Amino acid sequence: MERASWIEAVPESGATVLYLQGAWRLPNLPSLAAEVRALRLCPGLPCILDGSRLQALDTATSFALLSRLVALGFSRSTVSMRRVEQRHSSLLALVHERMAVAAVAAPSRRRRIVERIGGATLRALGHLDEHNRFLGLVAIELLALLRRPRLFRFREAVAQFEIVALDAILIIAMMTFLIGVVLAYLLGAQAQRYGATIFVVDGVGLAICRELAPMLVAVIVAGRSGAAFTAQIGAMKVQEETDAIRTLGLSPIQVLVIPRLAAIVVGLPLLVFVGDLAGIAGGMFTGAWQLGLSPSTFVHRLHGALPPSAPLIGLVKAPVFAAFIAIIGCRMGLSVTRDSQSIGEHTTSTVVQGIVWVITIDAAFAVVLQWLGV
Repeated sequence: MERASWIEAVPESGATVLYLQGAWRLPNLPSLAAEVRALRLCPGLPCILDGSRLQALDTATSFALLSRLVALGFSRSTVSMRRVEQRHSSLLALVHERMAVAAVAAPSRRRRIVERIGGATLRALGHLDEHNRFLGLVAIELLALLRRPRLFRFREAVAQFEIVALDAILIIAMMTFLIGVVLAYLLGAQAQRYGATIFVVDGVGLAICRELAPMLVAVIVAGRSGAAFTAQIGAMKVQEETDAIRTLGLSPIQVLVIPRLAAIVVGLPLLVFVGDLAGIAGGMFTGAWQLGLSPSTFVHRLHGALPPSAPLIGLVKAPVFAAFIAIIGCRMGLSVTRDSQSIGEHTTSTVVQGIVWVITIDAAFAVVLQWLGV
């Protein structure tokens, strides 16, 4: 004997009644789905699901039925149920609710190297355009600040200066000291072969004051303070504090960005100066311990070999590095969307962009200064 159908469509008083029959379980899905796909209903008439003949129901068969009804043009408002057990109606409602959730994106295909380079280039240009726009907004707010200096938040700037500069002195001094030690050791190992250990002082002084201290300090500050700017402002945006600032008639750039910009622009040259002293002290330590150069000899040679322009160039670079770090950190913080994952992504991006820009600007300084003969 042939088995009765799983579903029967019967027109009743201006509606189509679908009688669900038997055990709608996963083992019966192939034959059941074939009957469901064969349904031909008029979406203009209401549809009623009758469960008086239904013995069992699971999620797979519920999905097959509801998917077919959606494909035929029925919505939740045009489909009703009668004589359906509570457990079955709850299951149908749950499956319908999950169907409304957006599908998970398909795994991305592996792109070729040219596509990756092109995508990275477009993202970099997008970041550059956004930074340029944000820089314009900051410039407008700075002009407004020049007209009305009382708008400057001095206390906030001082608090940020303490965090950016004063709290970073120890780590800056330690790192640059170690760089000076390593640099003097490497130069000394080669200079000893030719009896020219005194020239280690020249190399350490020039390298530390002109290149290594400014760049190393800027990289540390980019990873420390730049990331902090993004995380702080991003958390405020997630908690809608930036919206509250706008509601009060204040500018988030005046309240959040300019104090941080002022603090880091003032603080970074001071940190570079600390780095110069610590790096030279590290070279002096290695010279006394490894190369037989007394501290007095080291200092005397340094006075004669280190031109005043070398530390000055390093100090001139520092505010430029600082401005870029602050603009990137604050802009990325204000670009955070309203979820915690976005804060982490933007903070990571801030660190990467900050380090890349520091190295790029340092290279540009080297080319320009070489062209000028400085």
